[in-house]
Order: sequence, then C-alpha cells, then structure tokens
Amino acid sequence: MRPYIIIAEDEDALSTLLHYNLEKEGYETAMAADGDEALMMIKERQPDLLVCDWMMPKVSGIEVCRRLRSASPTRNLPIVMLTARSEESDRIRGLDTGADDYVVKPFSMVEFLARIRAVLRRIRPGLSDDKVEFGEISVDRLSHRVQRCGRDIHLGPTEYKLLDHFMQYPKRVFSREQLLDAVWGNDVYVEARTVDVHIGRLRKALNKGDEYDPIRTVRSAGYSLDLQG
Repeated sequence: MRPYIIIAEDEDALSTLLHYNLEKEGYETAMAADGDEALMMIKERQPDLLVCDWMMPKVSGIEVCRRLRSASPTRNLPIVMLTARSEESDRIRGLDTGADDYVVKPFSMVEFLARIRAVLRRIRPGLSDDKVEFGEISVDRLSHRVQRCGRDIHLGPTEYKLLDHFMQYPKRVFSREQLLDAVWGNDVYVEARTVDVHIGRLRKALNKGDEYDPIRTVRSAGYSLDLQG
C-alpha cells in the first residue's frame, strides 16, 4: 500500500511538478486546486499526508490546517505547508496553527522530498519503509510478504490490508468503524461485524501452536496490534 498524499496547490505548474516527483518516489497522489476542494477530498478519503499551499482560493491553507486540527478524525494528519512567506513570524504562525513542516518557495525538489520522508518517518514510521517490523512480525510491502519468526504467513487481500494498517500504528486501538474506513474505504457499505470475521482470519493465520496472539481485543473499544503482556 503506497502512502497517499493530497497536494493542495492552486498553481497548476507547481502542482503538476509536485505530483510527478512524488509519484516517481512511490507515493500515490491526488491534486486539489483550492482549500475547499482539499477539505472535501480529505473527508472522502483521508490521506497519509497533506501538502498545502498557504495562499489558496476559497479557503486558505492556514484555515485548512486550523479546521483539520480542530476535527477529531484529522487532528493528527501530517501537514507540510508551502508558502512564499519567508518571515519568521509567518513560519511561527504556520507551525503554531498545526503544520508539521514549513517549506518556503522557491525550494529545492530534493529538499522537499527529504522533508516529506522526514515527516512521515517521524509521525507515521510504518509508512516510510518498504519493510516494517513489529515484535516477531515483518511485512515486506514490495513483495507483499508477511513473516512471523521467519516463517511465511499467507494472508488474503483484506487480512493483509488490516495487518499493514496495524503495523503503521502499533499499540493503537482502532474501533471497527475506523478499520472499515481505513481498509474498505468510507464509500463502501460493509457491516461493522465484517471486521470481526477478518480479524478472526488474520489471527488464525498469524498464530501457531503456543504463540501469543498479537491482535489484542479491547472490550467496547476495538482492536490493536500489541506485544505479549
């Protein structure tokens, strides 16, 4: 699963350039021409990171950032702000509003891509590597190969997506509804109990013999990927 990045930039040439270079780096991208469109796209499908221009039509980047930080589902969404404003007071305002990084135009594309990697590595470490590990479990995203203690684990597509999502946020508890949005998407109707069925299949594939169950059930809350004890 490639990290998904929304580019909110009203300058067509720059938006296209960012799209091209991010796709070349292996990210999945979508483009929004103004702040209002960006907010709508985020509501439809939450990205792993938002690249947001400060000065945009309809809704400014600062206002987009403020709204995202005030809403529970997007409170922790990584945001990289782009702007021609280079004054220290502007940088402070952008960061205080909730941006995780601040890139001043014109900028080096090499540096920009490095900053994207750094933000993802810092905030969502499971997204920045092709191979991620947690405890005895490893996931190789390039080959879609899953192992536990060195043995191959064979998963169906949905079970793989569930595990990959858990690996991005180890020890975090997700409700059934959150898992439905993350794995199935919020535009597909699936009953919440369907999550239980696929969690059961994932557990069966991961667990063998006397091994501990890494999928923890939290009563009245949901599920998490956790270490023994």
